Amino acid sequence: MRLQNPDKPKLIIVTLPEQTPVSEAKQLVSDLDRADVHPWAWVINNSLVAAKLKSSLLRHRAIAKHRAIESVVEASERYAIIQTFPKEPIGVAKLELFLGLK
Repeated sequence: MRLQNPDKPKLIIVTLPEQTPVSEAKQLVSDLDRADVHPWAWVINNSLVAAKLKSSLLRHRAIAKHRAIESVVEASERYAIIQTFPKEPIGVAKLELFLGLK
């Protein structure tokens, strides 16, 4: 019942920018819809599309993942695209730095 209350917890779907993870996440959303539970937003994590790429090979890979990202954008009202980092921002201090809080 708590998840059905739109004023309480916010459900965020997190996926990778690839067809299989996006398809699986959409199936999860479909299952949740039947239970009258609706995601508040989507996060596309580890995206080459959002990164500043110098390598032509990586740019080509980013273009290939664009279709999966577009399907999430079309299916959701709110979304965020998190870029791939050379080193993951692990820990509170690094996450705050990433989010621009410090």
